[in-house]
Amino acid sequence: MASAWWPCLILALLSGLAASGFPRSPFQLLGKRSLPEGVADGVEVYSTKINSKVTSRFAHNVVTTRAVNRADTAKEVSFDVELPKTAFITNFTLTIDGVTYPGNVKEKEVAKKQYEKAVSQGKTAGLVKASGRKLEKFTVSVNVAAGSKVTFELTYEELLKRHKGKYEMYLKVQPKQLVKHFEIDVDIFEPQGISMLDAEASFITNDLLGSALTKSFSGKKGHVSFKPSLDQQRSCPTCTDSLLNGDFTITYDVNRESPGNVQIVNGYFVHFFAPQGLPVVPKNVAFVIDISGSMAGRKLEQTKEALLRILEDMKEEDYLNFILFSGDVSTWKEHLVQATPENLQEARTFVKSMEDKGMTNINDGLLRGISMLNKAREEHRVPERSTAIVIMLTDGDANVGESRPEKIQENVRNAIGGKFPLYNLGFGNNLNYNFLENMALENHGFARRIYEDSDADLQLQGFYEEVANPLLTGVEMDYPENAILGLTQNTYQHFYDGSEIVVAGHLVGEDVNSFKADVKGHGATNDLTFTEEVTTEKITLWNRAVPSTFSWLDTVTVTQDGLSMMINRKKNMVVSFGDGVTFVVVLHQVWKKHPVHHDFLGFYVVDSHRMSAQTHGLLGQFFQPFDFKVSDIRPGSDPTKPDATLVVKTHQLTVTRGSQKDYRKDANIGTKVVCWFVHNNGEGLIDGVHTDYIVPNLF
Repeated sequence: MASAWWPCLILALLSGLAASGFPRSPFQLLGKRSLPEGVADGVEVYSTKINSKVTSRFAHNVVTTRAVNRADTAKEVSFDVELPKTAFITNFTLTIDGVTYPGNVKEKEVAKKQYEKAVSQGKTAGLVKASGRKLEKFTVSVNVAAGSKVTFELTYEELLKRHKGKYEMYLKVQPKQLVKHFEIDVDIFEPQGISMLDAEASFITNDLLGSALTKSFSGKKGHVSFKPSLDQQRSCPTCTDSLLNGDFTITYDVNRESPGNVQIVNGYFVHFFAPQGLPVVPKNVAFVIDISGSMAGRKLEQTKEALLRILEDMKEEDYLNFILFSGDVSTWKEHLVQATPENLQEARTFVKSMEDKGMTNINDGLLRGISMLNKAREEHRVPERSTAIVIMLTDGDANVGESRPEKIQENVRNAIGGKFPLYNLGFGNNLNYNFLENMALENHGFARRIYEDSDADLQLQGFYEEVANPLLTGVEMDYPENAILGLTQNTYQHFYDGSEIVVAGHLVGEDVNSFKADVKGHGATNDLTFTEEVTTEKITLWNRAVPSTFSWLDTVTVTQDGLSMMINRKKNMVVSFGDGVTFVVVLHQVWKKHPVHHDFLGFYVVDSHRMSAQTHGLLGQFFQPFDFKVSDIRPGSDPTKPDATLVVKTHQLTVTRGSQKDYRKDANIGTKVVCWFVHNNGEGLIDGVHTDYIVPNLF
């Protein structure tokens, strides 16, 4: 869904290290000597840390590895990271003996060319390549002089997708040797509140995992830490190799008091939509199955096993048919039939009898299945409130009939006419997967590669479970007119149970005090409309590039990196940092129906004497004492407000006496304070002019 916004990136590191004093020499074997435990070929990886900050389903991950060359000669040190295919790299740095060389992130095609050029010139470069089902692998190597230290730091980001009712964060763990300091540290912040949080590892028993793992969640925050000791990393009590080799998976979900949730940060909005408790919409499924000669043996047997399991999950209100293609096309039935117990038993017999033969006619197989779904609707053979789905499985390229991919795409697109989605499953590697993916995407579906492993039948069944329970069809997400720019996809053929629709956009207009989102869809029994409305009165705390968003309705304290922030519900926010420096932001609420005034914030400084002399800015320049003199008090234009002369910073200014409210002690009424007002936006009192201190965006 929304992950399609993010560009597919490959990283090329072009730091010119060949000229930095670290020659690229051939790999040299290490002579016999006594080395610390955890050293492999003279190189000790003494620290690996994965630090993740997840805010509103968006993960910001930093992988840091530190190594030292304990050999007597220069050594090549490699840094490998496997990251999710849906992630994108935003930064990479390499630090050798305190000198940092920044990486340069490039688009895929540009990166490939620059990578090849860099390698040919003996420079250091890194490239992302496919690695398994879910991952891509980033690899970079550099020569490190004897006794030198090197630090690799990779930053990547990912929008977590909801899958079967949970968000999944997937980390590949494979240090290849014992690491003195190994840690995975994940902080999660979800404004909706966290409803469940779990973590598991494929490479370690639950008993051992429990002693190295801590996990907790409360309210909006969750935390997971995996920090195995050296002994816990060993593959056996006396072994020197690591058992950390596999998947570390974190899953969580959020509270859902309403179907949708809109979050507004810094002029942008993200709308999450995942209703629950709706009845399932009946589905009409055309299974288009490749039975060509290349499917012979294990592939066809696994396909049969998967289809038999899928038949067990069909609901009686569903309709189905099987369309088999090889050199020609055959069908189980002439038209779709209801998934009654009798028909399902007959379907099982048919599936078991499928045999491989002939060539691969993808075009005619798909067109037959699409035509069958269209006729079923036209002839009223299926329920009025039902939805259609085409699922195709093939293991090769079209080689009989219409075999041109672009023509097949055109034929399929015209036949479907945008009425229902197409899902393409590519079995194995000997096929044009880009063709299958493009054809699925332009027909509101997606493609999935089925890997030729022992669990291929489970992969097929797992895919079906994703689309087995449509809750809404024809979903439309509507937002205020003339208030949105750069809107991502906001119409969807289906919303499936356990998934989530995510829409984002840029808010425009000077006064966006509220935001309204309307969602319309067709349910199993009636048409539904959901409305979500939020205000922009939020408090956002940024930790580098990672925001945490709070509401004035919260009562919460956050402490991180030497800073403390405390929100007192609907009253004020207190921020403290350093050696007792404290600010107070007071929420001044005005009668909601007031014709002129609106709620506003007051910014107050406590203990200003703790500010350094270098503190400046519109307020900061007055934190330290400065010389001034008020004289010549005289009547002003208002008899109740006399004027005077203020001499400050070599300037002579006319000032007027009045009063101001101090709300630090009483946020409602305040305390009256007598003061002198400077005219002309503080001209002559402040350094420069007031426009020097106005910025269009704080972030």
